[in-house]
This record gives sequence, C-alpha cells and structure tokens, in this order.
Amino acid sequence: MRYLSFLSAFIVLGALVLITSCSKEKSATTGWEYNDPKNGGFEVAEYQGQMTGPGLVMIEGGSFTMGANYDDPMYEHNSPPRKVTVRSFYMDETEVANVDYLEYLFWINRVFGSDYPEVYRKALPDTLVWRDRLAFNEPMVQLYLRHPAYHYYPVVGVKWVQANDYCAWRTDRVNEMLLVERGILDPDPDQLNENNFNTEAYLAGQYEGLVNKNLQDLNPNSTGERSVRMEDGIMLPNYRLPTEAEWEYAALALVGNNVYERVIDRRIYPWNGYVTRTNEKHYYGSFVANFKRGKGDYAGIAGSLNDGAIIPAPVGSFWPNDFGLFNMAGNVSEWVSDVYRPLSYEDMSDLDPYRGNVFKRKVRDSEGLIAEKDEFGRLKYEPVPAEDLIDRKNYRKADNINYKDGDYESTINKDDWLKQEQDSHSSTMYDYTITTMINDKARVYKGGSWKDYAYWMMPSTRRFLDENGATDYIGFRCAMDRIGDPAGY
Repeated sequence: MRYLSFLSAFIVLGALVLITSCSKEKSATTGWEYNDPKNGGFEVAEYQGQMTGPGLVMIEGGSFTMGANYDDPMYEHNSPPRKVTVRSFYMDETEVANVDYLEYLFWINRVFGSDYPEVYRKALPDTLVWRDRLAFNEPMVQLYLRHPAYHYYPVVGVKWVQANDYCAWRTDRVNEMLLVERGILDPDPDQLNENNFNTEAYLAGQYEGLVNKNLQDLNPNSTGERSVRMEDGIMLPNYRLPTEAEWEYAALALVGNNVYERVIDRRIYPWNGYVTRTNEKHYYGSFVANFKRGKGDYAGIAGSLNDGAIIPAPVGSFWPNDFGLFNMAGNVSEWVSDVYRPLSYEDMSDLDPYRGNVFKRKVRDSEGLIAEKDEFGRLKYEPVPAEDLIDRKNYRKADNINYKDGDYESTINKDDWLKQEQDSHSSTMYDYTITTMINDKARVYKGGSWKDYAYWMMPSTRRFLDENGATDYIGFRCAMDRIGDPAGY
C-alpha cells in the first residue's frame, strides 16, 4: 500500500514536471507566448551567459583609486589619484605573441594579397625598430618576428592603428569559428577580397558564407530558416584594446588584497611590496618581472641572470597577478585605447573613464538601408552629423577627443580660437612639434618594458606615442566587454 502511494505521488510529480517543461515562456507584460509561430514567431533565445573567448581571462569590475600612488620623479603630475569604477570585462592572459600576429598576416595575405597587396603591407610590423645607430641589432631585425625560436615572444613594432586592426580581425575570426562549431557555417578557405566573413556584414545580411544549416525561423511569413542574429547570443562582442582605466585596474589586481570590501594593502606594482623580487620559499630573491635593473644591466651576469631575459621574454613568463594575467609589469609596454592628455582624470567620468570618443554611425543609402560594404568586406561608418545632435543632451559633437581639454570652452585665449573654426582640434592649446608632442593622435601606453627601469612598471605611470609610431618595447593585448552579470556567475 505504501509502495502504491509512493508510485502515485511519483507519477503525479512527473506529470507536473512534464507539463511545466512543455509550457512555453510567456511575456510578463502582454501574456503572449514566446517562440510560437502561431503568435507571430517572436523569439527569445535561451541564454546561459557569456562564454569566455579564446585567450581571455575574466576581470570582475569594481572601484579603485586610479592614478599616482608613488613619488613622481618626472614632476609631470599628469596622473592625479581619483576614485573610479570599472565595469567587468575580459583581458588577454598574455601579450599578443609573434605567432598570433603571423597568423593574422597569413590570413591577410591569403585573402587580400593578390588584389590588394597594400592591405598586407599596412599590417606588417616595423621590424626596423630594432636598429640602433651604435649597436649591432641586425639579427633581431631579420629574425625576431618570423623565426620559430621567437614564436611565443610578444610582438613589437606594432603601431596603435595596427593593434586596433588586429582586434577587429580577431573578432571576425572568433565569431566565424563559433558559427562553424555550431554547424551553421562550413569552413571557407577560399574567402577572397570583399567575400570574407565580417561580423557586422554577416549580421546586416551582406555576407552569407558556406551555409551548412541555418537557424529555424519561427516567423510564419518567412522561408522557415534564417541566419544568426545578435539576439541569439551566439556571437561574442568585439575584441578591442583595453582602456587606460581597465588596463590599470587589471594590472593592480587588488582582488587579491580585498577583505570584506577593504583593500588591506594598496599596491604600487602588480604584486605586494616595494621590491621587484619574490619571497616565495623555492624562488626566494628571484626577479618577478623582466626590466632593466640599471644602466647597461639588462639581465645580470652569465650563470646568474637576474630576470632570465636580455630582450623580451616569452609571453607567460614569470608569475601572474591575482587576476591571472602575465607580464602586466615589464617585458613589453602595452598600447591602450585612450588619447593622451595630462591631468586627464580630473574632468573624466568616474565610471569607465576614457578619452577618445568619436561617435559614428553606419552609412546608409538614399532609401535608409545600410550601405553596401566596401571592397574589403566591411561596413562603412561616418561621424554622427551635427544635425542629428541638436536635441541630444548627453553629447553635442561626434568628436569628443578635446572635450574640456582642447575645445573652445577650455582654451584660454579665445580670441585666437575664434579666428579658426570652433570645431577645430587642439592646435591652439597644444602647439604640436613646437612646445609639445601632444595632439589628437597621441595614444597612451602603459607598463614598463624590458628596456625600462623599475619605476615604469608601476601601473599608475603613463606615457604616450603617436598612434602611427612603433618601438621595440611596445606590444599590446586585447580586451572584450563583459555582458550581463558582472560577477560572471
């Protein structure tokens, strides 16, 4: 009898589970069922959360004191401390390596090399950055980028513009891979010129690819199948350069010193303490980063190399910080996305501060449709025109690089400014090449390098270089937005 009662209860419970599982999700505001062709086919995808893209590490956001936390021997005072908050994001575990960039160059040459060889030439790093008028560095010019011995060393000689192009290319390759893994597209090694997978062109219906099996379209007026949309949650956001605030936050990694929302030890380096050696028992006294210890001392004495690297070390060398990121101090400095301005934190937002916004929109044709992609398979963009910003409150111009630092309102001698167009850039405030090297193309780079003294390994330090400049000590790593839950659960 007890067995029959238990069996009856089990059957009833199973029936309830079955009914619940068969019932479709409904709109909380209209009561109509989602994902039902009978109701018009409005689709709401099941979403399990953002996957971590290849090479990335999750960085949980939060507040921190951004800016100088140590004496400034340069007396530049261009990094005042300020409390800011950074949203959660992802960042590459290591710098982009030579082998990663060679993969990019191979793809560029395969797709564009025949008809647009200038695209390949534009992507090439400047290997001549290794040359020195009073040093013998020709082997580095010839070998550092391409020899397999250096495959997993950080790529250098890359301009800021080239680093951004790499991020855009990586976005498309990763999203194409996700569609192939889902069985939606087949691999297409014959992509050529404008017929190559571009995320935005695909979403706009201007690239089809080798379709294996599209998604089912529940719209009763459709053909029954469709390509992937952003609403499906399959593809990832863009790879990009981190902002200066993101890079500094990730480098400090104060998550390791946080006890009940209280930072118990404010760091000046990506590790605890004021020295550049570890106190770990089995490695006691070893250097924790690759840097220049003193004039003429890049690695110590043979048989006892202090950091084990005379030039850049392989990516992933030394110890990671508390976010799991390698070489956030030393090895190579890294490009970030910001335009450089001194004292830039004073007038910037305290949530995700950033200078460099030039707001754009997709170019549309006379009928209001997205214009045809260009000869390289990319959608065309243009700055948002002034007539579209008349009633907007949060910004009044497309180009906000000079906002509060180089625009009309921030210029002391406004009579000189009025002789020019008020929309002109910062030339009246920053006398480029005469008294300063600051202009609207000056980009920030962070972190010390194999060629720098320990001071520059402090994440709060900041320097700049023209976005079309390159050196033998600046590389980069990519970042990506975290969508939804900031804690990554």
